[in-house]
Amino acid sequence: MRDLLRVASLRKEYRRSRWAKAPSFVLQAELAFSEPGIVGVLGPNGSGKTTLFELITGSNAPTAGSVQVDGQDIHRVRRSERGQLARHYHQSYQIRRFRSWKPEAMLARAARDEALVHLFDEPQLNTQDGYIGFMLRFFENLRRRDRLLFVCLHPQEPWQLELLRELSESFVFVQRGEVTRHATFDDLIQVPGAREYLGHLIGAK
Repeated sequence: MRDLLRVASLRKEYRRSRWAKAPSFVLQAELAFSEPGIVGVLGPNGSGKTTLFELITGSNAPTAGSVQVDGQDIHRVRRSERGQLARHYHQSYQIRRFRSWKPEAMLARAARDEALVHLFDEPQLNTQDGYIGFMLRFFENLRRRDRLLFVCLHPQEPWQLELLRELSESFVFVQRGEVTRHATFDDLIQVPGAREYLGHLIGAK
């Protein structure tokens, strides 16, 4: 069965200048999702979560590796049609784009008309204005339509972490550019870095 999303040997390097011999930051990921679902994404600020989302949606070019959505390499698809494969909603729900010089005519057409993968980057879930209910219904509707959702939160309060726990069917943790997948929340907090990151919310010492 073809994966809905496959992130294969993905690597993104950043250097402080073009002359720098060593990268200042490296993101690496190897992930595969064969079924629809909601994936909770956690990790400290600056760990690479937004970069991962940008690479998955094709708005940022990898240094190496590939991202396939429903079997199609998103970085070989026309930039104007990549949103028909995967969409990145960055806080204000505006899609971030990076400049690329490769002509559209040299790229493939998207094989889908509607995005299969949806990535929500720290949505502003506010319990006071009812917006949280709207977003939860939005997530539920996409899930019912067999979409793959990634919901990234940076929880500040216990209720935010509990919400993500209840919403998510599996988890991804990002720390210092390393991306790991975990089947359950209990599996996730066995990772020392995750337990340290969430300690103030889960009572870890």
